[in-house]
Amino acid sequence: MTLKQLEAFYWAATCLNFSVAAERCHLSVSSLSKRVAELETSLGVQLFDRSGRRAELTAQGEQMLPRIRELLRVAAELQQSAGQSRGLQGRCRVGLGELSGLTWLPRLVRQTAIRHPELQLEPYVDIGQVLEQRLEDGELDLAVIAGPSSRSSLASERIAQVDFVWVATGSFIDQTGTDDPRRLMAEHLLLSLPVGAGGTRVLDQWLATRGMAVNRRLVCNSWGAVVGMVAEGLGFAFMPRQWAEALEARGVLQILRKGGALEPLHYVVQWRRDDARLLITEMRDVIKDVIEFQAPRCLV
Repeated sequence: MTLKQLEAFYWAATCLNFSVAAERCHLSVSSLSKRVAELETSLGVQLFDRSGRRAELTAQGEQMLPRIRELLRVAAELQQSAGQSRGLQGRCRVGLGELSGLTWLPRLVRQTAIRHPELQLEPYVDIGQVLEQRLEDGELDLAVIAGPSSRSSLASERIAQVDFVWVATGSFIDQTGTDDPRRLMAEHLLLSLPVGAGGTRVLDQWLATRGMAVNRRLVCNSWGAVVGMVAEGLGFAFMPRQWAEALEARGVLQILRKGGALEPLHYVVQWRRDDARLLITEMRDVIKDVIEFQAPRCLV
């Protein structure tokens, strides 16, 4: 029995399929399967039932999983204590939204390199709904998402808050004759992120509180593109306050101060509830130290 065999079993047991598990172990699917088979031979038990279209844990496999998870946790702690100066090793896949990618991701990359120079960080940017699914499937180690997860398999910790404001250009306000988002909502084009993005929760709450619905809406999955279209006077939108204030100071946009405040959006770091690896604890700490949703330098 080897540590690599235990790791192969752990990922095969907790990822969506052997293909995802093999990628996590930097192996081909056949090499991963071979390591799992070698572990089964060493233990004298069948850990997976391979009779169906996909391999499923046997009763013995289910019993062995928490014990092997604990062995891997202890092994990681031993490796960490034996080489404190080197920090974490291996690979860490972190999921985050575009707003995070435009703001604090560079600090995360920098701090990870300082604290854990032998750890390979792999950021993955998408909307929250997709990130949660990839996290649950084992394709990500952690994800920073707007709002807590409703999935029982995922745990979360609140780490930041973002305030939002309504915005439009001065020319758009002159053209429509109003700077009240309630009146704009009835007749003019709203530019927003798609359903499944964390920011849409802010819009949904604002509409529900006022008993309103969107009349005309253009959906785009990029904050940068939404803000760009607003700056061209194509419609109105809501966006993070710090970003809006920076653009207002430059005369690009105007903050619409009527219509009532938008609720703040709380961001959480999520991980799989059964994942007790030292990597998760250490990287949660790094993320909490660097997260800050300031105005994106590249877009103001």
